[in-house]
Amino acid sequence: MQILQILSIPRGAASYSTQLANGVVEKLVAAYPGSSVKVHDLTNKPFPHLEEAHLQSFFTPAEGRSVEQQAAVRHSDEAIAEIMAADTIVIGAPLYNFGIASTLKAWIDHIARAGLTFRYTAEGPEGLVKGKKIYIAMSSGGVYSEGPMTSYDFVVPYLKAVLGFLGMTDVTVFRVEGTSIPTLQAEALPKALASINFQGAFAS
Repeated sequence: MQILQILSIPRGAASYSTQLANGVVEKLVAAYPGSSVKVHDLTNKPFPHLEEAHLQSFFTPAEGRSVEQQAAVRHSDEAIAEIMAADTIVIGAPLYNFGIASTLKAWIDHIARAGLTFRYTAEGPEGLVKGKKIYIAMSSGGVYSEGPMTSYDFVVPYLKAVLGFLGMTDVTVFRVEGTSIPTLQAEALPKALASINFQGAFAS
């Protein structure tokens, strides 16, 4: 199995989403001996936010791109090659102000390419990144999986929507939540790591 791990928070080993994502990867490697893991830390190797040069390069045929456009499209091409080569993608995604970190959004903007990762047909849009298993390792200071704050979670619904649009519909979510709540924080990470052992978590 080829595993791609995407990290999106500049806290290193202190990051809850990174620790949870690492736990998912460890369980995957244990379940599938011989798997290879490629880690892409978006905080150490960030993708630039889209500018005019990127968009021009996206919509210019490869044979017609200028030297500048070839340089502008490189990040996107490399990111798409990474996800196409992976069997499984593990995404560490903390909740920042109710949404994803800008580093993760920039990565998504580079992998969402018309004609490469999705296309429009007479029947509607079609995702072209198929046959992937996705694990989202989400962290949050509060509790957003249930209760009054559920509607404030724009991480999981957004990621499921945009990844699904690209064809990645087989998504499992693990959460470490309540990390800022005194009565929950001590057990938040152990509880989240234990949840990875749920029956059927790696069935797909």
